[in-house]
Amino acid sequence: MGHQASLPYYIYKSHKEYGRKKMSHQPQVQNVLTLATALIVNTRKQVLLVRKKGTTAFMQAGGKIAPQETPLEALIRELKEELDYTITPQDADYIGCFTAPAAHEPGYMLAAHCYLITCTQPLSAQAEIEETIWVDPFSFPSVPLAPLTQEHILPLARHLLSNAG
Repeated sequence: MGHQASLPYYIYKSHKEYGRKKMSHQPQVQNVLTLATALIVNTRKQVLLVRKKGTTAFMQAGGKIAPQETPLEALIRELKEELDYTITPQDADYIGCFTAPAAHEPGYMLAAHCYLITCTQPLSAQAEIEETIWVDPFSFPSVPLAPLTQEHILPLARHLLSNAG
């Protein structure tokens, strides 16, 4: 299984606490979707975003975790289905679990287990993925973003990439 990314403790803790506080200040939400998702970066320090068919918001690749799956098993399956991208457990570093409103399921919150992956191979939109784009996380993309991407993943990418060697 992958290992946790090398994040300063205060960053990991602050993101985790922010997610809890955000939920506590909103009305009770009964519907939570548990996902596995990836912060995929390339060698040019760009972040991969995907847009699913029939939607407008760009987000991370990944998807729902089946009852018999671990988050990492779900991520491996989803990346193969969505991007024809094969990874091993050693390719994915666990970052943490983040919460945000779902972009395309009104009334739902996401609990997203996120993994950091460095991509060195071509990716291809498959299955429900309509479009893939590589964005510079430091330039604030001009495309619509899912709340999870905007509130958690891109700020985390900026932190990780600015401290990368």
